[in-house]
Amino acid sequence: HSLLILSQPVNICFTKHMNKHIESRYTQEHTHFFSWTRNGTHFDIDQDPNVHMRPHSGTLVVDISREKAEHFEGIYQCTARNKHGTAVSNNIVVRQSRSPLWSKDKIKPIVVQEGVSLILPCRPPAGLPPPIIFWMDNSELPQSSRVSQALNGDLYFSNVLREDSRNDYICYARFPHTQTIQQKQPITVKVLNSLYNDTDLFNDPVEERKPTFLIPSGPSSSKMVLRGHVLELECIAEGLPTPEISWTKVSSDFPAQRTSTLHYQKTLRIVNVSESDEGDYHCTARNQFGSAHHTIRVTVKAAPYWISGAPRNLVLAPGENGVLTCRASGTPKPSITWAMNGIPIENSPKDLSRKVEDDTIIFTDVQTGSSAVYQCNISNDYGYLLANAFVNVLSEPPRVLTPANKVYQVIKNHQALIDCASFGSPIPKIKWFKDSRSSILVGEPYILHDNGTLEIHIAQAQNSGKYICVAQNVLGIYENHVYLEVKEPTRILKQPEYKVIQRGRTVMFECKVKHDPSLFPTMTWLKDDGELPDDERFTVGSDSLTITDVTENDAGVYTCIRNTSLDVDTASAELTVVEATPTPAIRPDPPSDLELTDKKQRSVQLTWTPGDEHNSPIQKFLIQYEDLLHHRGHWHNLTEVPGTKTTAHLKLSPYVHYSFRVLALNTVGFSHPSLPSKIYRTDPAGESFCNPTGVQGFGTEHDNLVISWKPLSGLQSNGPRLHYRVMWRQKAVDGEWTTVTVANNSKFVVSGTPTFVPYELKVQAVNDHGVGPEPAIFHGYSGEDLPVAAPENVQAVVLNSTLAEVHWDPVPQKLIRGYLKGYKVYYWKERSLHKHNPHHVEKQILSFSGNHSHGMLPGLHPFSLYSFNVRVYNGKGEGPPSPTQQFEMPEGVPGAPTSLTVTNPNLDSLTLEWSPPHDRNGHITGYTLKYQPVEELALPANETSVTLLNLKYSTRYRFYLNAKTVRGAGPAISQEAVTIMDEGKSENITDCIVQQKDCLLINVPLLLWPAVASRQVDIATQGWFIGLMCAIALLILILLIICFIQRNKGGKYPVKEKEDAHTDPEFQPMKEDDCTFGEYSDNEDHKPLKGSRTPSNGTVKRDDSDDSLVDYGEGGDGQFNEDGSFIGQYSGKSASRDIAEGHESSEAPSPINAMNSLNSFV
Repeated sequence: HSLLILSQPVNICFTKHMNKHIESRYTQEHTHFFSWTRNGTHFDIDQDPNVHMRPHSGTLVVDISREKAEHFEGIYQCTARNKHGTAVSNNIVVRQSRSPLWSKDKIKPIVVQEGVSLILPCRPPAGLPPPIIFWMDNSELPQSSRVSQALNGDLYFSNVLREDSRNDYICYARFPHTQTIQQKQPITVKVLNSLYNDTDLFNDPVEERKPTFLIPSGPSSSKMVLRGHVLELECIAEGLPTPEISWTKVSSDFPAQRTSTLHYQKTLRIVNVSESDEGDYHCTARNQFGSAHHTIRVTVKAAPYWISGAPRNLVLAPGENGVLTCRASGTPKPSITWAMNGIPIENSPKDLSRKVEDDTIIFTDVQTGSSAVYQCNISNDYGYLLANAFVNVLSEPPRVLTPANKVYQVIKNHQALIDCASFGSPIPKIKWFKDSRSSILVGEPYILHDNGTLEIHIAQAQNSGKYICVAQNVLGIYENHVYLEVKEPTRILKQPEYKVIQRGRTVMFECKVKHDPSLFPTMTWLKDDGELPDDERFTVGSDSLTITDVTENDAGVYTCIRNTSLDVDTASAELTVVEATPTPAIRPDPPSDLELTDKKQRSVQLTWTPGDEHNSPIQKFLIQYEDLLHHRGHWHNLTEVPGTKTTAHLKLSPYVHYSFRVLALNTVGFSHPSLPSKIYRTDPAGESFCNPTGVQGFGTEHDNLVISWKPLSGLQSNGPRLHYRVMWRQKAVDGEWTTVTVANNSKFVVSGTPTFVPYELKVQAVNDHGVGPEPAIFHGYSGEDLPVAAPENVQAVVLNSTLAEVHWDPVPQKLIRGYLKGYKVYYWKERSLHKHNPHHVEKQILSFSGNHSHGMLPGLHPFSLYSFNVRVYNGKGEGPPSPTQQFEMPEGVPGAPTSLTVTNPNLDSLTLEWSPPHDRNGHITGYTLKYQPVEELALPANETSVTLLNLKYSTRYRFYLNAKTVRGAGPAISQEAVTIMDEGKSENITDCIVQQKDCLLINVPLLLWPAVASRQVDIATQGWFIGLMCAIALLILILLIICFIQRNKGGKYPVKEKEDAHTDPEFQPMKEDDCTFGEYSDNEDHKPLKGSRTPSNGTVKRDDSDDSLVDYGEGGDGQFNEDGSFIGQYSGKSASRDIAEGHESSEAPSPINAMNSLNSFV
């Protein structure tokens, strides 16, 4: 029952020879009638026989063939009414089109001197709509940067030339609505030579001059444009030579997608204007003698426009609340008026449920009978908006409009949308259920839209089934069932493959598909995206295409299409036909007959004839060019075209002498190049010019600025005499640009600059035919100098005995005078805080890159005094140091004692002597001595020796000694020693173990080594051992007597041969490979004693005479005690023996050897 306008009428311009109709279509039920107003009053259609209304429509038809057209001009408005309300249309302005004639007055000839400016006025008569203006003589006048037509239709000459003389400059006005063209009387222009005229009187030649503006006048002007319209700004200048026009906008750029320039840059055009286009626009006219500037201030006004769309119809149930919003904007701010059923709302019947608040009508607790059509009119000085909105107060139980039991089919993994279109008042709430009404479908994977549609974003097989849509409001409930079927996708499993077939053979393309069983795919074959040839040689099977008796015309791309009612899949393959008896493929022959056609300044058409393919189809052609003007002898790739084409449209650059060649490519490779084409020369140009890139600014000295750029190539120069305009200015000062002209170079050095200040830079390319576009602004800095300030508030924080942290305040940027690289901390150790340990090392440097304000100093010596300072550095170097400060490191753990020696070993005691640590790292508070068997002894700091008493005799000990400070104990030094049985015989043995570095432990008697815990028995008190010692002493005495007798006889006993066979089993010889006795297997015992030495081959070298008693009896110090025992083993060797043997052997004479020798005689 609503009443809506479907088609709003528009303004009409008509001629007297045509009928007009004003259309106003509505949709309504039970419409009573339409009515029209003209110029605000009722238009009685029945009283005018030339006007009638189409039945069932509001369209007004006017026959003007029998009446003057002026009689029907005016402003029309249509109104439609029914029992629910009244709707009103927009205003329709009806005007007759007019094309008035020009006056026939003859125009006097215009005589001007060559070089001056000239304006030929057009000034056509006003028409409706305005005419289209153009100038002609016997043909359309060519326009250029010198001669152009202004927006008002006048013809402007920046300067006139002799060839501008003619007597038929004619301005034409074309009136498109009446389809007529009017012309002005011809204008004659005569241009006099600068040196003489018709009377042979010499005139002064017109001087070359800088530009001035012909239009607009003055330094500035203004322009107003409406939002959404087209903005056209025009600047036409005169000057000699002809000036060039450029445009800029203050404080912003032009909208690139909406901006263009016309009439050789003289007109700036911006379409679809918005508020952001408001501002000041500068046009600049420039030639080599100077420039002129004009500022156009553009203001943007706006007719009213919708912000969030026109007001929407409301359907409210009795008792409901609603809001009707008519929100629009405009410049100036528009006013808003409301009407109900075409009557101003203030004159309408009062309704307590309705409240008007500016652009909003609020409805509260509406009642039946409050339905009406509301009109919202928004207007300002530049236009208006009119909208109708139907507020329908209706009570209706819910209805679902979607057909019941509708089946929706979708492909798996695609989107599924299940509709539930409903109607009711109040608006029903929609709920969805699946299969049963056990739970509402909310959350993943379901999405419920506001219109009731249920969406499954990615449908799966388990989503198939029955869906129940329930629409409910306070007046009732309605239920509808629909079904969703999720189908498997159609996929081509066996795709057709690329084929190379000999002519006359048979080829088959396969196209096997997998699909849902309930869908029935069809198969279609295409050749080169078109239908298959109507040829019986082509046979389409259920899943294949077969071609018999293949010919060259069968070559191409074949596409298989398998589609169902829900989806489609395609696959393609190419067929290549070769000769029946193929020969091995080789490179193609080079193309030939290169020809240039369609020659234009910026493009040319190149055609060629392909060479022989040699049994391999040509895949593509490569087109290369040579620039004979700038880069002779070098060929560059220009473009590629498919192998099926033999022409190419080539885009060209200005001021290049082109020569082209073509190469063909097949599967083997490229052909040789074709012969070069004829030379094609393009003219120089100033437009379409580019500026150099890579503009940089930097300094090499503290008072200069080096501006560098990447120069343009010859191909980019667009004309002869390429050079550059280099411009710069300080960024902060924002003063005038300094400009110099630089020859074709890549840098320019500006001297005398302040140190390290920012600059704005521009580099513009120039050739003899023009300049590049307005260059972009780049930024750089002048040269750096050393910093002039040191960091302040420098302080050190000690974190532990080896780590400190230094803090400082960063140096201000202006004092750095360059790019901040970082900070350097210089630090050095002055001395150790221990009075006996003075120390000094070289300065160390730690660098901290970037804008740091602190840094760590690792690896410091504990208990030391350090000095340090901080410096800032930039790209030029370091600044001055901060005042030197000092900090003390706390005590740390000491190093190991310097040495540890064992002296005075006795039967149950020995003395340890040591030196303090080299690195004390604090005050030594004492020492800790540990030895095995495990004991621990604390020693005072001022001691450097200790005597250990009550040790176990005949035991090997290992000692660990470390120093301590208040911070803890340092690393230990270790040493080993052995207690011995006989105090009087211990001195040399102890020296051997703990002092002599080259001492060997081979043949040391078993009694000198520690026994394992289970065999530590005092054998010196055993009776058998005492008897054995006595027997040994007696045997040695007898042996010496025998040896003495034998010597006197000149004989010598073979001791060595008997020794190994008669070794006493009571004595275990030492293993030669690890310096241990065979009886012991403890890991500690496998190690040689400190101070022992073995030969490099791992065995003990024995002297050839170590088994002879001569060595013991006549060795100098070898002698017997009173009891007959041999004591040479304990006494030092004679000086003569030491000299003879050197370091070859340092073993003591062994009594075991003596006994073995004795056994050999027994």
